[in-house]
This record gives sequence, C-alpha cells and structure tokens, in this order.
Amino acid sequence: MIGWTLGRYFAARFLTLILAVFLTICGMVFVVDFVELLRRTSDIGGVSARSIAFLSALRTPSASEQLMPFCVLCGAMAAFLDLTRKLELLVARAVGVSVWGFLVPPVAIAVLIGIASVTLFNPVSALMKQRAEVLEAQIFGDISSTDPDARFWLRQRSVDGEAIIKARAAARDGGRLTAPTAYVYGWDGRFEAEIEADGAQLLEGVWRFDNARILMPGEEPLEVQHYLLATNLTPQQVAKGGVSPGSVPFWDLEAVRGQTQSAGLDPIGFRLQFQSLLARPLLFLAMVLIAAAFSLRFFRFGGIAKMVGGGVAAGFVLYVATILVGDLGQAGLLSAAVAAWSPAVVASMLGALALLNQEDG
Repeated sequence: MIGWTLGRYFAARFLTLILAVFLTICGMVFVVDFVELLRRTSDIGGVSARSIAFLSALRTPSASEQLMPFCVLCGAMAAFLDLTRKLELLVARAVGVSVWGFLVPPVAIAVLIGIASVTLFNPVSALMKQRAEVLEAQIFGDISSTDPDARFWLRQRSVDGEAIIKARAAARDGGRLTAPTAYVYGWDGRFEAEIEADGAQLLEGVWRFDNARILMPGEEPLEVQHYLLATNLTPQQVAKGGVSPGSVPFWDLEAVRGQTQSAGLDPIGFRLQFQSLLARPLLFLAMVLIAAAFSLRFFRFGGIAKMVGGGVAAGFVLYVATILVGDLGQAGLLSAAVAAWSPAVVASMLGALALLNQEDG
C-alpha cells in the first residue's frame, strides 16, 4: 500500500490539475456565453455589458457542471502523464507500490470531488440558474417571443379523469396559460375531447378556458366563451411543473418530486436527476480508472498521443452512453436507478478490467 506522505503528494497533484482543468473550462464557458449573449442583445436597448456579464456568470456554473466528468478525466490523465514523464510512478513501483496502491489517492480525490459537487456545488449552481432564468426573462421577455417553437407541457389528474395540457407559455406564478390546448381522457383511458383556447386561467379547483373551441370524436366543433376543466393543481404546482430538474437543488429534489407526483404530474425527470447526482461520485471514479488505463504507458515506449486520444475517445463514448441511457430512462423504458447508475457501473468495471489486463496480465 502507498504511504501517507506519498499518498498526500499524489492526492495534491491530482486535485491541483483537476481544479485547473475545471477552472479553465469555466473560463471558456463564460467567455463563449458572454459573447453569445452580447450578440443576442445587440439590438435590445438599455442592456449594459455589466448585466450581460452578470448573467453569464450566473449561467456558467450550471453549464460547467455538465462537463465535470471530462474535467476529472482530463485532469487525471494530465496528472498520470506528468508523474510518468518525471519517472515518479516508476520510483513508486520500484519501492513496491503497485498500480492499485498509487490509484488510491486519485480515486479518493475523485469520490470526494463527486460528493462535494453533489452536496455543495449543485445546490449553488441550481440557485444561480434559477436567478439567471429570471434575469434572462427580464432581458429577453416571454419565452414565446424568443422561441416560437417552445411549449409548456402539463399533465394532471382530477375527478374528470386525466388531461394533458400544452401552452405557448405559462405565467411565472402559474396562474395563467397562453394559447393552451387540452387533451382530455376519461378514467378508462379513452380520448374524450380536445379544447383549444386563447388563454386559460387557474381558479379554485378548475381551469377556465377563454374563447374555447371544443373538438369531440364524432361531433361537430363547438365554440364557447368559457369552458371549465376540473383540476386539483395549485398555481405553485403549475409553476414548478415548468421548472427543469436541473434548476432544482439536490437537497430539494425529493420534495419537489413528491409534490409533482401528488399533483398528477410526471415526476420521472426529478427522479432521474436525483439518481444521476447520487451516481456522480462513481462516475468520477470510472473516469479516473479510464484515465489510468490510457495514461500509464512509459514515455520511452512511444505512442503516448495515441493513448491520450484513446482515453479522450473512451470518455466521450461514456458521456454519449450516459445521455442515451438517460433518454431511455426519461422515456420510461428504463427505471431511473438503472438509467442513472448503469453507465457508471459498467465504465468502472471496464476500467478496472483494462487495468487488470494491462498491469497484471
């Protein structure tokens, strides 16, 4: 096993390089987002560069959080390559420390970073993202004016059955929908009616659709001034229904998921986000194992560039696989736990297998 002094030295090297990569990525994200926001606000009067910089700073942590696995991968690969180039790992091997011994510090650092990113960084970035969404709405106006294809979707259960409601936009307090369309189903799952309206107001226990057009199977369209659809939703629940899971802090995800489910809305996005955050430390551990499998070749053997390219490609494949499996979980084809944990578990096993084959034959 690795000694305490050597372990602290390796841990400090890995932590320094991972943080350096992460801060570099944050800086690049901020610059790119700042330039893009300047372009979008070039024809909007009264918006200062300071406000745009503040908005970019609020948006940067959330975007950078998605790139954390790559930061761990690149930082670990850089640390392994630097230690190999300086023959420090060779000396560690010479005194009897195996690859599994000097992997303890980077694995511990990766797990600690994963825990800190979930329990500390994620809540802060989620709150900053919420603040950024409010500021962005103040600058660019309603979402319907900037993205004509954007839609607000809502599903509810009530005494009349189930209904799926889509709208061009929803008020921030959840009390009104713009250009809504409701698809009403009975308790037996049979389609009953489609309601199109200019707007919908959430009253006590009902949605009031204004200037509504009712389409029912086998009947002529009917136009009415008001149409009432029963609901058990509150304005707060409607407002939360339009919040993306990425905007909810880790500590609030389970509470929001329970509220969403009790209101008859689809909670799978919040469940998947919660499980993905729980699996993040294991995903970071997998990135360290992948980095080690592609970075421990001695420089005098050559082929370093090919090995580094292979490590980056493996990390990219893992990222794509995580997104694809997450989409399957979002569609309900896989459970949230399987969709969140399986990429990290499989990647950890493959990384450990590659190291076993490389180091122990």
